Amino acid sequence: MADLHDLNRDLKTLRSELELKMHLASMEAKQEWKELETKWQSFSSKARLAESAESMGDALDLLGEEIKKGYKRLKVALKN
Repeated sequence: MADLHDLNRDLKTLRSELELKMHLASMEAKQEWKELETKWQSFSSKARLAESAESMGDALDLLGEEIKKGYKRLKVALKN
């Protein structure tokens, strides 16, 4: 459960950083942001449930890692 907590914290940090930059982003980046936001909402909801239902942990880890990779791609793209 500590790993899930750490992942959740990391995602919140990356998301906050990217939110500030999205108003200047390209349409492609904005589309990826929109898709990641949908996944974030799912992750965030499931993370709250996972605290009481550990069986969702594996699927939630995969979703969280996918979001994290997407946030990192956007972060790199927005530095250019």
